[in-house]
Amino acid sequence: MKILAIGDIVGTRAIAHLKQRLWNIRDRYKIDFVIANGENASEIHGLSSSDARAVLDTGVDFITMGNHTWNKRDIYAFLDANPETIIRPANYPGSAPGYGYYIVDIQGYKMLIMNVLGQVFMDAVGDPFDAVELILAREEGNYDISILDIHAEATSEKYAIARAFDGKVDIMFGTHTHVPTADAHILPSGSAYVTDLGMTGPRNGVLGVDAERTLTKMRMHMPAQFVVADGEIKADAVIFDLDGDRVVGVQRIEF
Repeated sequence: MKILAIGDIVGTRAIAHLKQRLWNIRDRYKIDFVIANGENASEIHGLSSSDARAVLDTGVDFITMGNHTWNKRDIYAFLDANPETIIRPANYPGSAPGYGYYIVDIQGYKMLIMNVLGQVFMDAVGDPFDAVELILAREEGNYDISILDIHAEATSEKYAIARAFDGKVDIMFGTHTHVPTADAHILPSGSAYVTDLGMTGPRNGVLGVDAERTLTKMRMHMPAQFVVADGEIKADAVIFDLDGDRVVGVQRIEF
């Protein structure tokens, strides 16, 4: 089985890019399941329910979220109604809309998909280590393969979470920073890991944001409404290759 994990989708042009190319990528690499982080898909500012449906129409099977989960109010009911295709970070309060994990069936295997937020340089949330431990304990014996999206700012925190669950979670990848890292590998106890998938968005920007507006914010310290940059779109992704329930390969691609 091959699982494709796609970096943060930045803007509706990025959704169109996936719609145009993703099915060809699935065919070329014989991909069985696609996960994408969608929290920036509505022009950087969260994810609307209509854009969530559009992402799923591109060939993405499952959407994870992050710190911009709550930017679009109409996603709240969508999260509640569609946990088989979209989850939000599990370390938000349990009373928040949606679910922090879900178990999907694929090729006769039960796959547990989890999502957590980091705490370093991020908004105050619950402990991501505790959140994962609770899910694994609650669902022990109910799944064959496990996946974790670590949506976090600090590289050290992402890697620390990965090492804490090496051998306990099969596939772990970072999102949020929009820059693809070159460390896709198998950890000592057999889990696959990469610090950041990167992004699906415009090359001609700062993390997908219009460069001039970013410079205004950083140099002038004045308010600047962030908008998606113009120019060519690219998609960063990682393929995780499994033999049964064991990860045997990790490959980074761009399309």
